Amino acid sequence: MSTSTISDIYGSLVFNDKIMRERLPKDIYKAVHKTIQNGSHLEIDVANTVAATMKEWALEMGATHFTHWFQPMTGLTAEKHDSFITPTSDGGVLLEFSGKELVKGEPDASSFPSGGLRATFEARGYTAWDPSSPAFIKDGTLYIPTAFCAYTGEALDKKTPLLRSMETLSESATKLLHVLGKTGVTRVDTTVGSEQEYFLIDKDLYKEREDLLLTGRTLIGAPAPKGQEMEDHYFGVLKPKVSAFMHDLDEELWKLGIPAKTKHNEVAPSQHELAPVFETANIAVDHNQLTMEMMKKVADKHNFACLLHEKPFEGINGSGKHNNWSMITSEGENLLDPGKNPEKNTQFLLFLAAIIKAIDEYQDIMRVSVASAGNDHRLGANEAPPAIVSVYVGDALERVLESIENGEADFKSDAAAQMETGAHVLPHFRKDNTDRNRTSPFAFTGNKFEFRMPGSSLSVADPNIVLNTAVAEAIDQIADRLSGTAPENIEEEAGKLIKELIEEHRRIVFNGNGYTDEWVEEAERRGLFNLKSLPEAMPRLIAEKNKQLFIKHHVFTESEIDSRYEIFLENYAKTIRIEALTMLEMVKKDFTEGLLKYQTEVTATALSKKQLLSDAVCSIETGILAKLDAEAVEISKGIEKLEKDLHFTEGLGDSLSQARAYHDKVLSDMEELRAHVDHAESMIPESCLPYPTYSKLLFSLR
Repeated sequence: MSTSTISDIYGSLVFNDKIMRERLPKDIYKAVHKTIQNGSHLEIDVANTVAATMKEWALEMGATHFTHWFQPMTGLTAEKHDSFITPTSDGGVLLEFSGKELVKGEPDASSFPSGGLRATFEARGYTAWDPSSPAFIKDGTLYIPTAFCAYTGEALDKKTPLLRSMETLSESATKLLHVLGKTGVTRVDTTVGSEQEYFLIDKDLYKEREDLLLTGRTLIGAPAPKGQEMEDHYFGVLKPKVSAFMHDLDEELWKLGIPAKTKHNEVAPSQHELAPVFETANIAVDHNQLTMEMMKKVADKHNFACLLHEKPFEGINGSGKHNNWSMITSEGENLLDPGKNPEKNTQFLLFLAAIIKAIDEYQDIMRVSVASAGNDHRLGANEAPPAIVSVYVGDALERVLESIENGEADFKSDAAAQMETGAHVLPHFRKDNTDRNRTSPFAFTGNKFEFRMPGSSLSVADPNIVLNTAVAEAIDQIADRLSGTAPENIEEEAGKLIKELIEEHRRIVFNGNGYTDEWVEEAERRGLFNLKSLPEAMPRLIAEKNKQLFIKHHVFTESEIDSRYEIFLENYAKTIRIEALTMLEMVKKDFTEGLLKYQTEVTATALSKKQLLSDAVCSIETGILAKLDAEAVEISKGIEKLEKDLHFTEGLGDSLSQARAYHDKVLSDMEELRAHVDHAESMIPESCLPYPTYSKLLFSLR
């Protein structure tokens, strides 16, 4: 594709700022722009004009319907499509779309997860247009990004609290910058870039696996002879079919204005990654939801299945979603850019100290923000960050922090060293002041922080809501301490405060290997949380200090927090229950069919040999049958135990008790049952199994 073609298609399906500037009257455009920039109220006459213009553009693009596109607490997106037509008395139709239809929709609020906020008979809910996220065309429909709330006003979605958290962080950061003398700053935007990992497998093979179809992950399956141990897949040559998929995916994303930038093979076989350019957090979250949808859609066209589960295959790496986060002022300054001399950059050090303080004080809800049944399989498994939240700052900044703690006023950072390769033909360049630490959950990577704990299927709204709010609280406390300080004394007072904050929150900073048992022990000595599972982590969401954080900053009401607590626990329980039922069905029907078929074949072979040769030993056959029979006994016991514990757990009334039982009993039973099934499967030829094995699933793409 030529550069001009890329330029032509990029954003071609988006009602973006360029389209609005070209088509809207100047006064209307200014009003909309003011709403987007400052959050000011949009008058109905402005909305009517925008709606009429948006409709004409959408019709020109071939759209026949519109939908309010929102993000309920399922973690997915939702949409209800209405056509533009209005029948007339003479049997014809008018094509209409009013400002009221643009601004407000009315889906059924009782049919989405609400955690008790809405009863079945309390059905009314509203969607409200989010003008800060551009409308777009997809499949002949005009998609209008919206927030979703109950009739009583509570947020039933992920967008509303995200927008609230962005506003509170902007207000707090702007206030601190004004204290520091930068009074020209009018707002601070949080920017996000979400690196999306995923697996691609053959669609026909995918359809033959009930576990993948119903749960997104394999619940049984012996490992393939080869996994990822050769380290030959990461950044390896793209297979032609995969490359074709990635090419088409890029085009579809570019049309939607999604800045897909980087694509490559990941560590595990059949695993890949896509990384976009940074965008404002709200738009980045919307675009990540669209990216996941388009991955599945484009994969289907290429006869692939795209797997976004955090752990679709046992024994190889799972998939995450790295949340790269920073703060940009209205004047374009990145507040996390340390500059050439970070030790003298008071503004940078204040914001760095605020973030370290925020992560330390709210490490528990940072963990909660990425908790899910799928992600529990991934965190702490020597392939992803541990379940312990810590901050990595790198060697260069570590030395700066140490110098501040030690009061070394004359400390000077090392200049960027020149990279020495030993080959003179290679170009000279300066290397970064710090290495990367892939074992760290929250790592500083030059001018941003990379939160590496989110799972691949997660909406990145949740971690950004927590991060924005926690950092806003820390910044507020810093601004309050420095407020009223004379301009000539700001540097000195800020320096004292930075030293104090680093000393108070030093325990959260860790630059070592997060995969080791030694770090787990050290983290416990430091008093850090190690919340290994969702049932263990979730009570921290409703801890009083955490509730007060969200309530104080108007990000959540108390009832909204309580509802999310119930929704997360309920979703966890439902997920494990579906997995357990699916596993039981596969083992009792599919696996048992293959087991009995192979046992019958081996038995027939042994009997035939005995008929031909009466003194034949048949040691191979009897050995196989003995091993399979032993495993069959254990599998039968495992099925019985899983069914019993599943029945017990289903009867528990309290949501937390039930989630804990699903984790401690049902999931444990599943793991034990799987061990025996997988061992037996490793002895059974693929021709006897009614489902594809790991070897086929992971190595069939060419």
